[in-house]
Amino acid sequence: MVAETRPDVVLMDIRMPVLDGIAATTLIARDHPDTAVIVLTTFDTDDMVIAALREGASGFLLKSTRPEKLVAAIRGVAAGEPVLSPSVTALLMSRVSEPDPAPNPAQSAAEKRLAGLTEREREVAIAMGRGDSNAEIAKALFMSVPTVKTHVSRVLTKLHVDNRTQVALLVHDAGLTM
Repeated sequence: MVAETRPDVVLMDIRMPVLDGIAATTLIARDHPDTAVIVLTTFDTDDMVIAALREGASGFLLKSTRPEKLVAAIRGVAAGEPVLSPSVTALLMSRVSEPDPAPNPAQSAAEKRLAGLTEREREVAIAMGRGDSNAEIAKALFMSVPTVKTHVSRVLTKLHVDNRTQVALLVHDAGLTM
C-alpha cells in the first residue's frame, strides 16, 4: 500500500498476520525513505521499542494515546520530529541510565560510524541524541539555526540514517553522554 499511496506517515502495528510491524518498518524505511513510520501498539517492551527505532521508525506510541495527542504526533512526525509516548521515553531513559554489565556489541560499530563526523558534526549529533531542537542546538553551540540545519543534514547523510532517533541510538550505542 505504501508504494501505491505514498503516504507521509504510516501508523504501524507490531503484531500483524502476514508480516510483523518491525519487518514492515524495515521495508518502508529502505524502500520509501520519505514515508515516516509511527509504531502504534499495546506492547512497549524495550526490545520492541529499540527494534522499531533501529529499523527506522520515527515514533513509538501506545494505543492508549489520546486522539488529540495521536493527531499531534502524526503532524510532528510529518514535520520531521520524532515522537515517543511518555512510558516509552521513561523506558528508554531507564535503559540508558542502567550500568551496562557487559560490553555493548554495537558500541564499536557506532563509534566507527561516528568517527566519520567532524568535531562540530559530532557535537550536533550528541545534541540531537539528547533530543535538542535545532533552536536549542543553535543556542548551545553558538550557531545560527540555518547552520544547525546544514549540520543536521550532513550528520544524517554521513551516518546513512533517516531521522534524529536513529542518530540518538548511535550516540547511545557509542557511549557518548546524552
